Amino acid sequence: MRRLRGGAATAAAVLGTALLLGGCENVELPAPDGTSGAGPAAGSGRATSPLDNPDGTKPGLAPLTSDADRAEARALIEKVTTKGRGPRTGYDREAFGYAWMDSAPGGVPFSRNGCDTRNDLLKRDGQDVRFRSGSDCVVMSMTLDDPYTGRTIEWTKSKATSVQIDHVMPLSYDWQMGASRWPEGKRQDIANDPLNLLPVDGPTNSSKGDSGPASWLPPSRPIRCSYAVRFAQVSLKYELPVTKADKEMMLRQCGG
Repeated sequence: MRRLRGGAATAAAVLGTALLLGGCENVELPAPDGTSGAGPAAGSGRATSPLDNPDGTKPGLAPLTSDADRAEARALIEKVTTKGRGPRTGYDREAFGYAWMDSAPGGVPFSRNGCDTRNDLLKRDGQDVRFRSGSDCVVMSMTLDDPYTGRTIEWTKSKATSVQIDHVMPLSYDWQMGASRWPEGKRQDIANDPLNLLPVDGPTNSSKGDSGPASWLPPSRPIRCSYAVRFAQVSLKYELPVTKADKEMMLRQCGG
C-alpha cells in the first residue's frame, strides 16, 4: 500500500517552491468584486500528488520528488500507447460540448451538481474562496497557487482571464489522436473531467495552445514530472495514444 501523501508537509513544500520561483510576486492585485455579504468558503488549496489523485477530485498538482514516486510515475507513463498525430480537419470546440457544461453524460466527477465545471475547478483548487452573494457556486475571488509558474495569484472575477482552466491533454490534441471518432457524449466527458483540468495562470496557458509535452511544458521545472503523469492519466483513462516524441519527453521529466 502506498504511503499517504499531502497534508502539511506537502503544502509547506509547494509553498516553498512557489516563493522561491515566484519571488512572492502576485500576478495581479486583489480587488473586491461583488462579494458583499458573501463569507469566505473553505478552500483547501493544498497541492496533491497526481499519484494520489487518480480521479482529479483533489486540489492542485504537487511535485514528485522521491525516487520511489518518480519510478512509479515512469511505470505509469510506460503504459501509454503511441501513434502519429492525425489531422486537425473538422475540429471545433463545440464538438466537445459548450464550454463548462454541467451535464456531461458519463458520470465524471462534479457533473450534474448544479454548478458549471469552471466554478467547480476554482472551488477545488482555490484558497480563501468567496462566492457571489446568495450563491454557493459562482466564485468571485480566491487565491490560487499556480502549479505551472509557482506563483501565487490573487484572482477576482473582474479579471477572469488571469486564471484559465487548462485542458492538460488539449481538446484539439484529443481530436487528432482519436476523439474525432468518438460519440459526442464521450467528448463532453473528457472536456469536463476534473482529471483533465487545472486552473492556472492565464497567459501561461495561452502559450501552450494544443501542444503536447514534446512542444510545451510548464515553466516551473519541479512540476514537470507531475504534469507528465497527469497527461498520462488522461491518456490511459480515455484510451488515447500520444505521439512517440511526447511519450519520450514525459518519461524524461520523471528521470527516464
